[in-house]
Amino acid sequence: MATSPKLDAKVPDGALETKWTKYRSTVPLVNPANKRNLEILVVGTGLAGASAASTLAELGYKVKAFCYQDSPRRAHSIAAQGGINAAKNYQNDGDSVYRLFYDTIKGGDYRAREGNVYRLAEVSGSIIDQCVAQGVPFAREYGGLLSNRSFGGTQVQRTFYAAGQTGQQLLLGAYSSLQRQISLGNVQMYTRHEMQDVVVVDGKCRGLIVRNLVTGELERHFGHAVLLCSGGYGNIFYLSTNALGSNVTAAWKAHKKGAFFSNPCYTQIHPTCIPVSGDHQSKLTLMSESLRNDGRIWVPKKQGDDRNANDIAEAERDYYLERRYPAFGNLVPRDIASRAAKERCDAGYGVGKSKMAVYLDYADAILRYGKGEANKNGLHNPSEAQIHDLGIAVVKEKYGNLFDMYQQITGENPYDVPMRIYPAVHYTMGGLWVDYNLMTNVPGLYALGEANFSDHGANRLGASALMQGLADGYFVIPYTIGSYLAGEIRNKALPTDHEAFVQAEKTARERIEKLIAIQGTQTVGSFHKRLGKIMWDKCGMARNAEGLNEAIQEIRALRDEFWTDVRVTGDADELNIELEKAGRVADFLELGELMCIDALNREESCGGHFREEHQTEEGEALRDDENFAYVAAWEHQGEKGWNLHKEELVFENIKIAQRSYK
Repeated sequence: MATSPKLDAKVPDGALETKWTKYRSTVPLVNPANKRNLEILVVGTGLAGASAASTLAELGYKVKAFCYQDSPRRAHSIAAQGGINAAKNYQNDGDSVYRLFYDTIKGGDYRAREGNVYRLAEVSGSIIDQCVAQGVPFAREYGGLLSNRSFGGTQVQRTFYAAGQTGQQLLLGAYSSLQRQISLGNVQMYTRHEMQDVVVVDGKCRGLIVRNLVTGELERHFGHAVLLCSGGYGNIFYLSTNALGSNVTAAWKAHKKGAFFSNPCYTQIHPTCIPVSGDHQSKLTLMSESLRNDGRIWVPKKQGDDRNANDIAEAERDYYLERRYPAFGNLVPRDIASRAAKERCDAGYGVGKSKMAVYLDYADAILRYGKGEANKNGLHNPSEAQIHDLGIAVVKEKYGNLFDMYQQITGENPYDVPMRIYPAVHYTMGGLWVDYNLMTNVPGLYALGEANFSDHGANRLGASALMQGLADGYFVIPYTIGSYLAGEIRNKALPTDHEAFVQAEKTARERIEKLIAIQGTQTVGSFHKRLGKIMWDKCGMARNAEGLNEAIQEIRALRDEFWTDVRVTGDADELNIELEKAGRVADFLELGELMCIDALNREESCGGHFREEHQTEEGEALRDDENFAYVAAWEHQGEKGWNLHKEELVFENIKIAQRSYK
């Protein structure tokens, strides 16, 4: 298999362990005086965007940052609860940079680029140092060292955490850095602005068209480089753990201007979410994967068992993950845990009213912690009530806000009865294709964090999203962007009355006017909901050729119906939430087709992409390394659809094998 000539990953030569160090020492630099003359536009101000904008501004570049929320603190990064990985090996339990690299490659089912993943593992420790210096209140052990816990897909404790609100605390750290640069005048912050298009001049990205969401005004902004840090596209499924505003628009607009979109079918289903309760829901709530660190997952051994969980004896419970995967137990990777839950529910062992849930039980953890606290406190012959109370106190310290959230949503006390959980769409491993420098195939256009495809293969290990976002923003892009900008010093800022800006704004305005002019009979939300059902049923946890072919035709028909019968109320020159939603759903209706095409083309199962035709006798994912060990990079061809380019994945440091967590 040969890599497409249109794809050059630019991974440095040499030993894996020295690639990044050597590259940092030889990459072209921009001197401080010249940095003041170079403008960088950053779209999105979550962990990747805020860290990139603040770091680049600190280096001396002129930075503009855009977010559609009223504050960078609203970014969806705030919702990541469980923790952030780093190979510090504080427990002396065998962790190392190589082991984190290996776990990430294996967890992604051998569908990620070695060079990028090793760099991620290599800089992980620096991320923790950076965040501690910012004042992020990571949990600490009794002796003062930072505490770690386990996450899925690993056998070491490498996940740093701040109770059950790690993402929030990390975002506040990045936000404080960003605000400092804003106050110094080094970053111009544009809140309530949404990107509408990328401006490309002579093959290079030269700026953006953005819409002021309060006034409706379209604005033109020049940049010597553009960084897209706009997150993932999980909301294409309508029901997901993502914030309601999360969307694909920035990445999709870049894709239609020439940036290749990679591996769109790789969708991560998170195994521990509060189950769907009815048609009224517009999003789902994630229960952190950190809960699998101490909780045990089970279903009744008897089909259709309607008894209360606490009335089912231990001998009548099936701890199916511990039974099927004894080496990793409840900490198998997310894709495996999710499929196992679906299999049990489909087989008739589900619990709750819908029977589409399994139990996540903390009774054993409370008992274990309670006994430990009793011994530590010198209690002799403590009562069951005392042990229970002591155990609950420890669990509250570790996971209290998560338990409170569950009780507020379900009305059930998870300290007394097991939680009910079921898989839900969470993270998207696909995204814009980028090289080692995090630059797309469009010169000057970069993608960071979840907006790119680069680090997680076909399945992301838990606690690695925060790691990638901050690695890209704090420690990768500040070096790699110099490789491009060193050659742009002589290129002065383009005036925004350049024909390319005029035409891009005209295209954006015409699309907005078209959406408002349709004045059909159906709401934007109704189309989004119908698209989500198609995607979940036929391109969700499991896919097959028949369903994918049907989905492609159904999405095309739904898209035609949308553009003839959607009703967008209000006007374009005002705050108009329905118009915002309409633009985002229109992009989802195009992306959905590509996701199904990609899933249909990939005739194998790997990670979060599970083709029912390709599985082992035990129901596990069956890869085809001979024919599909590549990154799929799709080129937009307008009305003709898409053209596939392949980047061959070469493994020189890891032996590819069938994943086993048994």
